Amino acid sequence: MRKALLLFVLVASCPILLLAQYHLSIHVADEMNRQVAGATASVAGTLATGQTNRSGNIRFRNVEEGRRLIRVSFLGYKPIERTVTVTGEEQLNFILEPQEFLADEVIVNATRANANSATSYKNLTKEDLAKNNLGQDLPFLLDQTPGVVSYSDAGAGVGYTGLRIRGSDPTRINVTLNGIPYNDSESMGSFFVNLPDFASSVDNIQIQRGVGTSTNGAGAFGASINIQTNTRMDTAYAELDNTYGSFNTWKNTVRIGTGLINDRFTFDGRLSRIQSDGFIDRGSSDLKSFFLSGAWYGKNSLLRANVFSGKERTYQAWNGVPEEKLFGTAEDLEDYIAANGLEGRDAVNIRDADPRRYNSFLYENQHDNYQQDHYQLLYSNNLMPNLVVNGALHYTRGRGYYEEYRPNASYTDYDLEPVLVNGESISRTDLVRQRWLSNHFYGLTYSIDYNASDRLNLTLGGAYNEYKGDHFGDIIWSRNPLFTEREDYDFNADGSFHTNHRYYFNDAHKTDFNVFGKGEYKIANAVFFADLQYRRVTYSFLGYDRNLNNIQQSTEMNFFNPKFGVSYQFANNSNAYVSYAIGNKEPVRDDFENSTPDSRPKAERMQNIELGYRLAQREFNAGINAYAMIYEDQLILTGQINDVGAQTRLNVPDSYRIGIEADVKWQPARQFSWALTGALSRNRIKDFYEYINIYDENWDVSDQQVSQFSNTHIALSPSFVGSSEIAYRPLAKAEIALISKYVSRQYLDNTSNVDRSLDAFFVNNLRLSYNLAFRGVKNLGISLLVNNLFNEKYESNGYTYSSIFQGDPTVYASNFYFPQAGTNFLLGLNVKF
Repeated sequence: MRKALLLFVLVASCPILLLAQYHLSIHVADEMNRQVAGATASVAGTLATGQTNRSGNIRFRNVEEGRRLIRVSFLGYKPIERTVTVTGEEQLNFILEPQEFLADEVIVNATRANANSATSYKNLTKEDLAKNNLGQDLPFLLDQTPGVVSYSDAGAGVGYTGLRIRGSDPTRINVTLNGIPYNDSESMGSFFVNLPDFASSVDNIQIQRGVGTSTNGAGAFGASINIQTNTRMDTAYAELDNTYGSFNTWKNTVRIGTGLINDRFTFDGRLSRIQSDGFIDRGSSDLKSFFLSGAWYGKNSLLRANVFSGKERTYQAWNGVPEEKLFGTAEDLEDYIAANGLEGRDAVNIRDADPRRYNSFLYENQHDNYQQDHYQLLYSNNLMPNLVVNGALHYTRGRGYYEEYRPNASYTDYDLEPVLVNGESISRTDLVRQRWLSNHFYGLTYSIDYNASDRLNLTLGGAYNEYKGDHFGDIIWSRNPLFTEREDYDFNADGSFHTNHRYYFNDAHKTDFNVFGKGEYKIANAVFFADLQYRRVTYSFLGYDRNLNNIQQSTEMNFFNPKFGVSYQFANNSNAYVSYAIGNKEPVRDDFENSTPDSRPKAERMQNIELGYRLAQREFNAGINAYAMIYEDQLILTGQINDVGAQTRLNVPDSYRIGIEADVKWQPARQFSWALTGALSRNRIKDFYEYINIYDENWDVSDQQVSQFSNTHIALSPSFVGSSEIAYRPLAKAEIALISKYVSRQYLDNTSNVDRSLDAFFVNNLRLSYNLAFRGVKNLGISLLVNNLFNEKYESNGYTYSSIFQGDPTVYASNFYFPQAGTNFLLGLNVKF
């Protein structure tokens, strides 16, 4: 912990090392000689970038002597590039001309933070993503941003992956695609496996930490990820991306674009395939996707249609590896085998498997199969020079299932009566089931951006979305008959049965309406903002009433989410900000379905305070912020059994996260750069009660043991997360980068018990790249990514549960881990025409 603290102090203190040498002052105005506030200016080849103040001015310090390329841009105007010779202090004037077309950036502007916003955020360009985009899923491409911990079920970043930001899981991270919600409406999670290679069609991403600005969809309790897909390309192109790597990993991507046709139309397309055997045994992935986009550009309007789809088939690896197999002795493993009744192939499998690659599933078709199709129609119109109207219609169709083998399953678990076979009553059977999800998600989003003056900006936005989902399960094979009297089975040679019995069906309907208003008002160098959002959610679901009857029910929730803040621009191209926000979030599907109106959890509520400082100079680009996230009624697992007999999440009255984050990049020379992030935090639940099942001699729950904990760690919330990327360019077209990640201890539950935790880990990756161009080829690039360079043995995710057996007071904790791959590589070839 001392090392982590020292590293964080070094990261946070980097900005004070900066010593100015030369000054470069820039003034930006339009053709009418009106000052342009908020224009972005940058010095190419350096980290110096920022926005003009209310007077249209910006000043860069420490600009080296010599020829420098200056870029200036502002939404609605043509960007300008000008090469100047710096010999000392310089004063430059830029005159912006109106843009002949509407830029795609207006589509996401309403839900984005800008350089003067009083919130913590990180922007990533398509160039940033492309450096590491060799087949791993999107969470791994975001791993070097502040406070992020990524993980993979199959261990190599392909297939089922996820990320946590500030310790918040995916159900608390809002994700939008072009301003359209992506989170699953019921579980609130974001499953990037359903969008394989989506990063190849992304133009830019903004990650806002904390509540952030108002957005559409699920409440942002840890962060929001705002993704914008491809934007206008004026010249035709074709691009091939091919990757081969460890664990027989393949990625093949084809991208094409027409460029601008008749000054009005563009068409872009992508076709991708990713396959991998996975690091974990049988943890294979077969992923396919496409992306199509067509746009029409008018003088003051833009119409874009996007159609994209992903299809995944992954072998299940979501059980993890038991602690007895991963870290235990041979005796511990035999005890585990006996306690869990493992026999035959299952016992041989767990004894013989590599401990770090063990997968408990052996059934050939233990796969997850799902396809998701997205349709988006985006429209923007610059009705007046200071007024832009945006609207979008969207529809998402999802359908698929996962298939699994269930040994010795109880008939009663499937609402079946025991059967008589040759006069013998049979109440258990081996079976294969498929659990299906078929859903529709559609709606509209809109925003109106009005620049009332150089001091006042106003935004009105919102969305209305509906979700309809069918959940159903089928038994497709059984060792024994499912009914005493039935003759429509298909018999197998071994006497088993092919069946088509639907053992459950329920549907759900959810609506999500929100409207928000934002305003920014500038006084001198200060910008004050207010952001008010109202959100109304209705949900119809199959759940239990007070008499424990399973019937269709409905609920309605209304939320008010206000946000206020101020930022101040200093003369040295830096700013400071402070903000206060309130966020609310509804429970997830399981919380509703496995409770009654008497035990149903309440919505979560959070107060978020952000205080930060940003600095952009030629050699340094730094952001430092402190935050407090104070929860009321946060939902967590306690183990307590409710009135339905289920262990669902329960509200805890008081919990919090407080911390400090730093995001720094140093570039003392064009050939060398060093990017550092650090996130130091304290994540606590003030009072936590753990409930542990006590089993009797018949293995039924006879009672629960209750233990109280005070000021205990929030599960899977590390106290420190840090990253580093040291990049060196020995040649103009070659780069060597050492990428490092440190994550401190993570507790698997909320008891702060070290015996139920993930050890801290420090992982290093090496990236090599070389690019060249020749006649007929715009770029021929070769990339090599060596992951886990020093073969660190680590686990980035896991889970636990505890039990007490037959009067023995000993608490047995069952810990399961998801080991990540050792040293492995991805070799990529990129060709652009």
